[in-house]
Amino acid sequence: MNSEKVIFAFFIVLALTLNFGFFIGGMDDINHHNIYELYAAIVVSLISTVLKVGDRTHLGAVFLATSLVADLQLIAAAVVWGMTEHIAGEALSGNSLATVVSLSGGALLANIISVVLLVSETISVRR
Repeated sequence: MNSEKVIFAFFIVLALTLNFGFFIGGMDDINHHNIYELYAAIVVSLISTVLKVGDRTHLGAVFLATSLVADLQLIAAAVVWGMTEHIAGEALSGNSLATVVSLSGGALLANIISVVLLVSETISVRR
């Protein structure tokens, strides 16, 4: 068993599950979306991106692209949350919360693509 591949797959799947955990729930209910889960999703997504940097294959480039998209979407969601609460001085609700959840949904889609690519690569590997 290749420990590098295990760690790589672990972080890809963990990024997906954390993002899914944050995304799921009502678009307008702040109780369904925990800020710490969003930050955990960002951190794990960034770790996942770093792990994908060294791969020079075409599939590696697609992995990196999907990871960068997820990072961008999650960071944008955190920026919207932070600006709403700390710059505008409002509680996160309504349009701002919908924007945060929608951005995390875009990241979720990018993470799903990464996992599908990972599974398809795993299936196509011949011993």
